[in-house]
Amino acid sequence: MAEIKVVGVVGCGQMGTGIAQLAAVHGLNVWLHGRNPVALSRAKTFIAGNVRRMISKGRISQAKGDNALSLLSYTTNLEDFQDADIVIEAIVESEDAKKNLLRQLDRIVKPSGILASNTSAISITRLASATSRPRQVIGMHFAYPPPVMKMVEIVRGADTSDGTLLATKALAERFKKTVICSQDFAGFIVNRILMPMINEAFHALYTGVATKEDIDAGMKLGTNHPMGPLELADFIGLDVCLSVMKILHAGLGDNKYLPCPLLLQYVDAGRLGRKHGIGVYDYRDAAKQAQPSARL
Repeated sequence: MAEIKVVGVVGCGQMGTGIAQLAAVHGLNVWLHGRNPVALSRAKTFIAGNVRRMISKGRISQAKGDNALSLLSYTTNLEDFQDADIVIEAIVESEDAKKNLLRQLDRIVKPSGILASNTSAISITRLASATSRPRQVIGMHFAYPPPVMKMVEIVRGADTSDGTLLATKALAERFKKTVICSQDFAGFIVNRILMPMINEAFHALYTGVATKEDIDAGMKLGTNHPMGPLELADFIGLDVCLSVMKILHAGLGDNKYLPCPLLLQYVDAGRLGRKHGIGVYDYRDAAKQAQPSARL
């Protein structure tokens, strides 16, 4: 398979923006797609700020930073992906939404192009079934935030070709990432282990085992985790955690993956974590008092 030179990214939220930045910093031409022009403009500003900070901290040279920004293009039109060698979708964690997008991309992207999903839990085989090119569909799950975290989890569907796998691994390695490979089972490696831990932390809180602070402190100090599971859930987004637990339960058919009622209740109440100002913890007062945080 030919070397990847042009990368398309669909989704200008935190994940998509981070993936686009990563690709541009490593010398690839990048198209970043967003349906909302305002959100797309926000992503452009965010990436420019991040690159400037990388330059100021000596992580990259001025020339490399300037080149990265020149390699980025922004679009609201998927048709601009027709010459992409790989398109990475980073939209909402919904199988229906991802399948619908992949159907559109299958029609647009050149026949040799790879379609990669940043899904953290959904079956790649099922996503590939929405296309006419299942051999060129693969999972490429970046850890958040993509420019910082060292891992990329690659998931091969039932029909993914050797060429697609090798090209995707080579791309991740060009990004200076450590590649781990998973079979196509619900949750793959990371979320198969992480989300049940987070869910169990919610059960501990729900049943009064301990306070949220002590649950998190216990895992940080007792197991050397950098963040407690409830704090991490807020960072990820409680809606995302709930979605993954539902996928695990449906895909693996074991009631141990049933979401904790407290997690369900928090999501129903709109307590989705840091992005909404409140989740397990309340961040609203701190946000008012804090200076703008450093972007990664």
